[in-house]
Amino acid sequence: MSQNLIKSGKIINPRPEIDEKLIAPYREMDDVLSLSCIVGDCMARDNVMTNDMKPKAADKKIIGPAITVKLTPGDIVDCLDVFDIAKPGDVVVIDAFGESETSIWGGLMSGLARNAGVTGAVIDGSCRDTDESKVLDFPVTAKFSGPRQAHTAISGRKEPIKINVPITCGGIIVNPGDLVVADEIGVAVVPYDQLEEVYGKARQLADNELKIREEILKGATVEEILANFGRI
Repeated sequence: MSQNLIKSGKIINPRPEIDEKLIAPYREMDDVLSLSCIVGDCMARDNVMTNDMKPKAADKKIIGPAITVKLTPGDIVDCLDVFDIAKPGDVVVIDAFGESETSIWGGLMSGLARNAGVTGAVIDGSCRDTDESKVLDFPVTAKFSGPRQAHTAISGRKEPIKINVPITCGGIIVNPGDLVVADEIGVAVVPYDQLEEVYGKARQLADNELKIREEILKGATVEEILANFGRI
């Protein structure tokens, strides 16, 4: 699967070349409060997914480069082919066209993903078996959750599907290799070519907010905060 595969409605592109040195600093921000907000603020409020994209399983952040999956409306299949592509630390991001009644990710997928080192899944659609994903400590962010499985387990079909193509997820465009930052608040996505620039801003903003938070706990007034930091 290392080369492009195009047949019978299936397109599988290789994983993009990703410089882990650009990703690692974001992973080190795992302890930052409201990280999706920090990152979104540093992109002037762009590249933030719609607020119906919420955690459905493990209570932990998702930080990593995107392996993208594009499905077909009305013909939702399992995306098992991602496990031939993904590397440890990747995030599976799925465009399931906001499908609410057919779940395309469940507990067994979470188990396979965890074994592959995948750090989380973000789904513009539905997931299921969220209790199992919690037991596995595997984070899944999605629009919906519900019990109906995809037809793959019955039909055996795993197409049509496209992997590592530009997709729409949560109302924004996500390209393979873009950085996904998801937490209990929502999801922000940093375009790969902006990683270094956005990180510098995000680190500075996170450090600044920590100082502001400490001053507020000491009793600082709104006027004092604005005078010293210029924002709240």
